[in-house]
Amino acid sequence: MSEEDFEALHSQSRTAWDTNAAFWDQRMGEGNEFHKTLVEPATLALLELEIGQQVLDAACGNGQFARRMAESGATVTAFDFSAPMIDIAQARTGSDLSVDYRVIDAADSNSLLGLGEGRFHAAVCSMAFMDMSDIAPLVTALPALLKPGGRFVFSVMHPCFNSPEIMMIMERHERGGNAMIERSIKVARYAQPYAAKGIAMLGQPEPHWYFHRPLSALLNACFRVGFVMDGILEPTFGKIDEDYKTLSWSHLPDIPPLLVARMRLPA
Repeated sequence: MSEEDFEALHSQSRTAWDTNAAFWDQRMGEGNEFHKTLVEPATLALLELEIGQQVLDAACGNGQFARRMAESGATVTAFDFSAPMIDIAQARTGSDLSVDYRVIDAADSNSLLGLGEGRFHAAVCSMAFMDMSDIAPLVTALPALLKPGGRFVFSVMHPCFNSPEIMMIMERHERGGNAMIERSIKVARYAQPYAAKGIAMLGQPEPHWYFHRPLSALLNACFRVGFVMDGILEPTFGKIDEDYKTLSWSHLPDIPPLLVARMRLPA
């Protein structure tokens, strides 16, 4: 599929996130285990925030990470294309935190540039590229929005190991007279972009579209507009969950479910 094919699903994607907003917020709150253990620490490490810096949070959802950055002393402008999500984010954010929320579509170049050229020290897109039908407008706008030397940190489901159509496998066998449980990931597609409906959290009201892109597509989109990559992390849970009856990423301590990368502009 091409980006043009993805774009045909854009309005369906927005409708799904509008529908799921309240459920998502109830389950995510100020960060679930996945975010607190993997996403947030790795993203903050690469962002290297300093007090008073201006930061742009693209596709902010319920504002959880925007608030975390504001607690660290940053001044945050956060946007999402889902108005219900922004309503929730504003309701969750106290007046003591410096976060300015906007309803903006990351595919709308003019609205992005209207945020202020050369305004931001850093930008972040936390676990949202794979939810965007087209990443080019955002990536293309960032060099204009960032100051010279500005950095952009994004996190995504790891395209090599955690795409929409992977299979988690649990197998029982005997070795040396002992019963053994082994878990693994089966990957059948990777190199070509594709879109597939899925769920982020069990029980969500509406499945939403995931837009898989291989690493080359993600990184080259950034390289084409002048970014260089100077940091990358692939965090894992690092320990095996002892509950042998379940199957989750905490059972796969050596396979990263997400990738976090830092892009930087020339100074």
